[in-house]
Amino acid sequence: MTEQANIPDVVVEAMDPGERYNKEIELGDSAALNSVFWNSPFIVRFGLREHLFGYEEIANFRTGVWKRDAPRVVERLAVTTFGRDFGTANAMFGDTAGKVNRQSQVWLRTAEGLRIAAAHENPLPD
Repeated sequence: MTEQANIPDVVVEAMDPGERYNKEIELGDSAALNSVFWNSPFIVRFGLREHLFGYEEIANFRTGVWKRDAPRVVERLAVTTFGRDFGTANAMFGDTAGKVNRQSQVWLRTAEGLRIAAAHENPLPD
């Protein structure tokens, strides 16, 4: 079976939670950030200083240890959807300190809509 890549309305749908995610990072709204993740023990998120396995670890990190990040500016973004239920988002973004970070997310359609099923963020080496 061949899946269609980047069906226009699915790409538009996939952009919304990604934009919300970045806005909630700036606002420091941990509950809103948690809502874009797949509520599953199978999700994994590797952050700048943390390795989180399962939704509970992610939610606990966001509501406990995590502090609001500096405002970020997305410099490049590549969104690729496969059919209507799966996609990836890869971004490079800078912050006010001049650092460049990279972020990769895998999105999966759930009963609640598109949710992050895997995520990885790391800084661009100096």
